[in-house]
Amino acid sequence: MTRWGSEERDVGLQRPVEPFHRPYAGPEPPSPGRRPRRLVALAVAAAAFAAAAVAVFLVAPGRGGGADRASVEPRHTAPRASEPAQRIVTALPPPCGTVSEGTVAKAVPKATKRQSANSTLITCTYSSTGSAFRWLRVEARLYAPAYTATPVRDAESYYDAQWAQAHDAPLVRTIALERAGGVGDEAYRWFKADEGQPTVVGQVTARVRNAVFTVSYSEQAPARARGAERERAILATATAAAREVLSALNDF
Repeated sequence: MTRWGSEERDVGLQRPVEPFHRPYAGPEPPSPGRRPRRLVALAVAAAAFAAAAVAVFLVAPGRGGGADRASVEPRHTAPRASEPAQRIVTALPPPCGTVSEGTVAKAVPKATKRQSANSTLITCTYSSTGSAFRWLRVEARLYAPAYTATPVRDAESYYDAQWAQAHDAPLVRTIALERAGGVGDEAYRWFKADEGQPTVVGQVTARVRNAVFTVSYSEQAPARARGAERERAILATATAAAREVLSALNDF
């Protein structure tokens, strides 16, 4: 008996499996009325995109919100103070090593000193021990590349903040406040009286690249008749000390 006969007795007669042939139909071509309209729309969209890209490239604003600086300034200009190409201060000097002993002895005879220091801030204060009150203080702040990617720019911002605060300082009476040349990249001089205290202060704040320093010199308030004379002398003392601090920073 054949195999087919055996299977017919066991499970009934079955039809042999026939291969299935999927009928193939190619993609239906678009109707003649739709094809030209779609091509025109695609061409218009591509042209609009290209025009927009060119417009953005030409008028994209620069960092300050205006036109691209490269399009209006010469390419080969000297680097600005906030650009990293400028040589920077790499470290701070010893806190009480910025002003010479002779200058200190003249400003604050027989002075005692206090100092503090870390890698980004130093302070040194000289105080008189005699009957006449005198006081000299040096503070220097460094914006080091190890802690910021824009050290000069940060120093500029801090200097600007100090200048702004001097115009609205509490507990002091401002007698004179003006920008000063000849000390670092930028500087100002401030002559003030402490409210409620019989003292006056001459202060010089200056920036040299990525460092900002302040020298303050204080003594007893002079008699009214000698006010202008003492103002000049006190500011001259502070300025002389500030130039020595600047020289010390330039060595680091």
